[in-house]
Parts: sequence; C-alpha cells; structure tokens
Amino acid sequence: MEILATECLSFRYPDQDRAALDELSFSVNEGEFVVLLGPSGCGKTTLLRHLKRELTPVGTTAGVIRYKGQLLSELPAESAAGEIGMVFQNPDAQIVMDTVWHELAFAMENMGLEPAVMRSRLAEISGLFGLEPLLYRSVHELSGGQKQLLNLASVLLLQPKLLLLDEPTSQLDPVAAREFIQILHRLNQEMSMTIIISEHRLEEVLPLADRVLLLTGGQLRAEGTPRDMVRRVGEEQLWPHLAYLPAAARLFLALSPDIDRAAEAPVPLTVRDGKRWLQETLPHLAALERNNGKAATGAQEAGPHTQPEAAVMSCREVTFRYRKDGPEVLKKLSLSLYPGELLMLMGGNGAGKSTLLQLLAGLAKPQRGKVEMNKGLTAGYLAQNPLLYFSQDTVQEELEHMAHYAGMTEQTAREEIAALLGVFQLREVLQSHPQDISGGQQQQTALAMVLLLKPDILLLDEPTKGLDPGAKEKLAALLQLLRDRGMSILIVTHDVEFAASYATRCAMLFDGGITAESPPERFFGANFFYTTAVNRMVRDWLPEALTVEEVARTWSNSVSRS
Repeated sequence: MEILATECLSFRYPDQDRAALDELSFSVNEGEFVVLLGPSGCGKTTLLRHLKRELTPVGTTAGVIRYKGQLLSELPAESAAGEIGMVFQNPDAQIVMDTVWHELAFAMENMGLEPAVMRSRLAEISGLFGLEPLLYRSVHELSGGQKQLLNLASVLLLQPKLLLLDEPTSQLDPVAAREFIQILHRLNQEMSMTIIISEHRLEEVLPLADRVLLLTGGQLRAEGTPRDMVRRVGEEQLWPHLAYLPAAARLFLALSPDIDRAAEAPVPLTVRDGKRWLQETLPHLAALERNNGKAATGAQEAGPHTQPEAAVMSCREVTFRYRKDGPEVLKKLSLSLYPGELLMLMGGNGAGKSTLLQLLAGLAKPQRGKVEMNKGLTAGYLAQNPLLYFSQDTVQEELEHMAHYAGMTEQTAREEIAALLGVFQLREVLQSHPQDISGGQQQQTALAMVLLLKPDILLLDEPTKGLDPGAKEKLAALLQLLRDRGMSILIVTHDVEFAASYATRCAMLFDGGITAESPPERFFGANFFYTTAVNRMVRDWLPEALTVEEVARTWSNSVSRS
C-alpha cells in the first residue's frame, strides 16, 4: 500500500535562479526502507522538509505531495504532527527542554495526551533505548550519540507511521552510529515503520534499504534496489556515483574485471558478503596472504611512532574540567602536532575531542598542564557547528566580511574568494542565506571563512560532517595543498574512511588521555570497530590494507606475478 507519493514536485528558494527540487515524482510503499543519495546541495534536506509539512521552507512550490492518498496540505494538524516524524542532522537543533525527562514529555504534552498514557509510553521507550539512567540529567551533559537517541525517542513517543531522517549519524562515532542504524532497522522490521533516510555514511545503511533514490541537481537521477544501483554504476560506468556505494560493492566492481563476469556473482553489500565473495571467487587470496605475511608481522613488531622534527603545537599533561566539582574531561593528556602533518584525532562521543581542540585554539584554559604553540604562528579553528560563524545575509557577504577582517585588499579578497569557491563549489549558493543552504554547504562555507585568515595551523572539528564523497575528495586535495605549503593540520573526526585514506597519523582519545597514536595502516589494522570496512574484509590476507585502491593494486600485482 502506498503511504507517500510526490507528483512533479518543484521548489525554488527566494531570489534563486536554480530550482532546489525539479519535477520530482516518486512513491513509497508502507513499510519500505528508502535511502536518499546525492551530493551536498542536491535537494535531499529540502525534500525531507517538504515531507514534514511543519518544516516546509519558504519559497515557491509546485506539484503535489500525497500522504495515504490525501493531499499532505489538507492533512489534519494532529495527524501531520503525530504520524510523520523527523530527526535532524544536528542533535542540538531539535532539543528544546532542559532535562531528558522534560524533552521526552514535551511533544506528548503538546499533543494533549493523558498523563497515564504519557507515563506508559515513557516507560516503554526508556527501556527500549536504555534512557532510564539519563532521565533526570541535563541535556547539556549528554554526548552527541545520546542526544540523537533522545531525539529519536522523542519522535517515536508519538508513534509515527513515517519516519524521516536527515543524516542522523553525521555527528556520531562509528560504534554509536552502528547502534543507531540498527535501531532504525528494528523499527522497520518489527514495527513495519516506513523510513526515508538521507545519509552519506552508507556502509551500514545501504544493505538495509529496500530502495535507493539518487538525486542530482534537484532531479531524480536513478532509483532501484541497492544491488541494482551497484550493477548500474558498474555497467554504465557512472564513476562519480561510485563513492556512494558500500566498500564491499566498490571492491566487487574494482576486482570484477579480473573475474568471469558471466558468472553473475551476487553483488556483496556487507562485510560478511564481501569476505564470502572474496573467498569463493578469487583463487589467489592464499598468495596474497603469503606475499604479505612478512609485512604484517613487521608492522606488529614495529616500535612507537616518532617524529624527527620539533612540534609546532603541543599540550603537556593537560587536565581540564568544566566545573570545579565536575568530572575531569581530560586527564594529564599529552599530544603534539608536527610540521606539515595531517593528524586525525578519533574517539567516542563525549570523550573530550572537541574540548581538546578548544584548548589548543585558546578558547579555554586547562586547570593543569600547558598548551604551547611556536612563536609567530597562528591557528585557525573550525567548530563543529558552522552556524556559529554566520552573521551576514548571504554566503558572499560572509566571505567578503571575513576577507575584510583578515586585512585583505579588495583585489586580493576577490582572488582568494574565487579560488575557494572553485574548491568548495559554492558559486551556486553565493546569494543564498547561510541558513538556507545544506549542512554540507554550511560546513564548506565556514571552512572557507577560516582559510581566508591564512592560519599556519588548522584545527578542524568534524569538517567532513554533511559532505558527500565528492566534496570529501576535494577537501582532501585542498588539505594536501595546504600541507605542501607548510601548514600543519589537526582534525577531530568520526569519519574512519576519510582518516584511513588521508591522515599521516591517527590518535585515539579515551578516558581523558591519548591511548594510541600511529600511522593509519598500523592504527586501523589493530582496531576492531574503529577501522575501515575494507580492512575488516581483507585483514586475514592483507592486515594493513585500508582502502579499495590498496587491495586492487595488490591484487593486480599478485595476478600479474602468477
């Protein structure tokens, strides 16, 4: 039974020449799990906001949206609010109350539910989500993962039929993200809840999908099952969309030219399927294991990672707490950043990564220990929430204002802004209000503003949050260019794939201190959850391989030798 349908849905933001949504027509059946794919700014968030009537953006809309056969615009307010729920990308954007208990009760109170009904639902949902120990805690004390679970629980208390999610795992660590997605899977399978999710983190989401909708430029580019999408990308050589596929599927496409395509092997989507496909299809895996055994042993026996040059920034024995009587967030933590390196700092939600970055940026002071930076150097800091950087009416005004603040001449400002617009592909949104663009575009705009200050050291808090795979590659190329010019970069991230591909060194923050730091191949090769999907598939044969490209290169060499 059809639960949702759009017919020629189009939308244009005020003063924009290009339509954000362009003649979109599709339908969703009850109980389906649908994934929205596409580059930043392609219209995913705009579409979801149209499906949640109360969040429809200001602009010019044409076309029709139907919910259970009825025009969405004519749906009674109580049905629209209760039956269609939405979870935002930023956990803080959805929380309105001071404690967990009050936040959970807020929506039910607004719907006028009886106290007995409210208590019953609260008891049920608190048990399901493990929220009982948190009920009386302040929402400000929760980690990002806990806040996102709270948001989902608050929506589910209204017992929606259709659940919309806009990149809900973008600020979660890998473990928390996996747990969050598994909850969505249970809701879909056990409650037959219809789910439409926009997501860039696809390793866990895509295998659960019944159908995929690929948007580009506000138009529906393709739709089908995940396996149909993989084969279409391979057969039609739609390489710009390759990065949207799970690692198992990308590995399948990368190695399939060397196997018998006529066999029509089932497309692997998960790590389990990928490993099984490798074992059953590729006869040279034993050779890979023999050829790489010595290298693997050497990696395990190598000593601690050392840097030959003096650090440009460091913290020594740093201890920090937010309140005198509060717990220590950081405990005698020591970490150094070296010239020209790209250090990526990882750890669970609430581990203290953002706090450490703020200390290094000089925005907070430790109670004990020292934070030092070489004389004459400057640091640029990008916070996790890009909205903190916006005060003007358009993206262009934001960039020009920052260039003026940096003391640039008008000519220099034009040249620098033009170069950054090319890197971040922001020309199409120059005249847009920063609040109206996508989360990924907001992140890119804020980073461009920081780069206009020409810092010697760059401190970035989740810079890939909300970015599509293509935008991540452009960001990586820019970071490499900055490093070539002598800049040192420290990034706090949950993006394991990005860190594995581009970091020169990785570090883990746990229990207030740095528990591990080493080059990516050693760092991720020793981890179980904090590692890439590729490594989990091939680590029995290639313990240090982290990316599809590394495996394909090794495989090609092995085949040529045999």
